Amino acid sequence: MKKASLKIVLVSAGAILFNILFWQEKMALNTLLFTAFILSALFALYPTSLKQPTMKWLLAAHIVTLAAVVIQNTLLSKLAFSVSLLLVIVFAQYLHRSVWYAGASAITNFIMMIHSFLENIQLMREGKFKLKGVGKMFRFLVIPLILVFVFFLLYNFANAAFQDLMNDVGIALQIFFSKLFTWFSWQRFGFLLLGLFVTGGLLLRSNISYFSELDVKKHNDLWRQKNDLKEWKKSYWFELLSLLMGRFANGVMALRNENITGIISLMLLNVLLFCINYLDIVYVWFGFTYKNNINPSEYVHEGTGLLIFSIVLAMALLLFFFRGNLNFYKKNKWLKYGAYAWLFQNAVLVVSVLFRDYYYIAHMGLAYKRIGVLVFLLLVLVGLITVFIKIHQRKTTYYLLRVNAWFAIIVLVVASCIHWDETIAKYNLARKNTVLLDVKFLLTLSDKTLPVLEKNMDVLDKAGVKIPGSEGEYLYRSVLTPREVFEIRKKVFLQQQQTYSWLSWNAADSYVKESFSKTTLSYSLK
Repeated sequence: MKKASLKIVLVSAGAILFNILFWQEKMALNTLLFTAFILSALFALYPTSLKQPTMKWLLAAHIVTLAAVVIQNTLLSKLAFSVSLLLVIVFAQYLHRSVWYAGASAITNFIMMIHSFLENIQLMREGKFKLKGVGKMFRFLVIPLILVFVFFLLYNFANAAFQDLMNDVGIALQIFFSKLFTWFSWQRFGFLLLGLFVTGGLLLRSNISYFSELDVKKHNDLWRQKNDLKEWKKSYWFELLSLLMGRFANGVMALRNENITGIISLMLLNVLLFCINYLDIVYVWFGFTYKNNINPSEYVHEGTGLLIFSIVLAMALLLFFFRGNLNFYKKNKWLKYGAYAWLFQNAVLVVSVLFRDYYYIAHMGLAYKRIGVLVFLLLVLVGLITVFIKIHQRKTTYYLLRVNAWFAIIVLVVASCIHWDETIAKYNLARKNTVLLDVKFLLTLSDKTLPVLEKNMDVLDKAGVKIPGSEGEYLYRSVLTPREVFEIRKKVFLQQQQTYSWLSWNAADSYVKESFSKTTLSYSLK
């Protein structure tokens, strides 16, 4: 019962704190304060979770993303912060090993938040907390309060100084309550409910432990199992094999027939992919020359599309053949060799797309999708390595998904530490004489790139391109020049900063304000 009361108090306090810290503010320094409260409340409710080795790594990752929010303040850092916080919460509340199942438990917590909140209120009511003591105290206070009120009136009429003091107190209380009612607007009340939902979803553990129990039952290593022939014939795998292989999928020779089918399939696919890789090595790795009639965007995206299709096909195909007892079949040596060759050739395909992306960046500069391709290639390479480990060491699909998900979290945490918009702007403008600058794209980057653009104002003036007005905040005439868009963005940034308090302080905005103040001072000295 005491724990239920503690949960209600913590959730209510967290909702009020959320309202105070984030109302009309951006995620910045306030995120540090809110996180300190949430983690303190979490480990007060689940103290034993700190002993878990995984929790120490998750806390370290969360501290990194929290620092990234305060320093870089990018959308990616805020996303990484939210993901890492949810993982810390769920791993403290449940037994988990996989990010996928932990994510499902986190979603369940938020779906069941209202039910969990009401359930704890009900438990608190059923506790030993009673109002008898309060009623008894109230009866003892009735006579003293009446006496205080009578003498207060006498002193107020008899002493002018006391009367003036009470008038000042009354005015102060009037101002306080007027501000209090202004503070509690309908919009802010709705924001308070949002804070209650967020805090409750974080701190209240749902009674549904389905995903945690499912996660615990999963294994990393494959075990050889004796299949029930009748049950096997009822499965979807048997229906699929029967559709493709007919009678060869049935009987005691089914495993041998499946092995032969896999060897032939991988042999043909390896030959096909070898042709693709041979052409890429000849014409992309060593024989590429940029021509004006080449569309770099299509050149990269075609290779990426082929890579995605090939990798998905490779994963699905290998997971199908190495899903069960075929891993333990004594004559599966050539099937494994075919799988290893297929994985190696997909790695070669990754390198080919890497070359394509490099040529694209060298000619057109950095952009979100070009960086995204690089991150995707890194994830693909790790995926290929883990598939190799799965086949070689007879691991389960659960192992494959678990390891790759954790690696994706690591990439997300590391990527959140980089201000990609600033990196893009600095890289492209440093090569403004060698790459085709997309000025309109540069003007859509975040506010931290504004000082970089201001130092390269010649690029904006040289562009001489009219940028069509949009439905956004820059539409006050039909078309705008790049310099006009920049000046409006600068003005809007400075105006917005005046509306924020110290709670929204972050290093990125502070850097931009300081840069603008220096340029303004230098212009005034001139």
